[in-house]
Amino acid sequence: MSFPQPKPQVPQLPRHLLRTIQCNQGAVRAVRFNADGNYLLSCGSDKSLKLSYDNSQLCSCSSDKTVILWDVATGQVARKLRGHAGKVNCVQFNEEATVILSGSIDGTVRCWDTRSRRFEPIQVLDEARDGISSLKVSQHELLTGSVHSPITCVCFSQDGQCTLTSSLDSTMKGYKLDCCLSSKDTHVLSCSEDGHVYCWDLVEGSLTLKLPVGKAVVQSLSFHPTETRLLTAMEGRVQVWGAEPEETEGEGEEEEEKA
Repeated sequence: MSFPQPKPQVPQLPRHLLRTIQCNQGAVRAVRFNADGNYLLSCGSDKSLKLSYDNSQLCSCSSDKTVILWDVATGQVARKLRGHAGKVNCVQFNEEATVILSGSIDGTVRCWDTRSRRFEPIQVLDEARDGISSLKVSQHELLTGSVHSPITCVCFSQDGQCTLTSSLDSTMKGYKLDCCLSSKDTHVLSCSEDGHVYCWDLVEGSLTLKLPVGKAVVQSLSFHPTETRLLTAMEGRVQVWGAEPEETEGEGEEEEEKA
């Protein structure tokens, strides 16, 4: 006697606001989960970085052409790396956090050894024909987007077999809006100017969720690496979204980030 196969579970999406964090650092330009989802990082227009939990190091980039490696325990600059000829638009660690990769308007990606005391890059990739706007690292592959295309965001799928890119159209100017894939690569999520996060089914290409975040531009987002959790950045706050309300911490609870 044969039994019917169970129907595959429909992937859940983050529909419920769990908490709002007032970051007190001006407009939040970017927000990210770390690799295991244990902490979040926000970047403000007041040139500050804030962590919600401890981690040993983080890296940042700036319009002053520098890349900075920070010691989280002390909050001090561990190394300031110079070499780019223009504004640095994006920066990321490799998976082992032994190399920092930075992309600049000067059209180069520079690789910096975090274990060495040398201040010169260990490699310079200069094949791009215009400025680098976004980069992502997956194992031994590097994906970049260019400024004049204009590509605003690039990322790999979890298995590294697919890439996702977002670009500006004729109606969207002046914003660098994020896109990402869900933790199981089932959905594509994108920021927008109209205060929503749009979520599409990756296979069917259909819109499955239009998440109302607020009345301003959704500047940045980040999906948790393993759970159905989403971070969004709007104006001076970061919001945490989940598939189900948290009973112990009321829905929409507001917190204030300490400086």
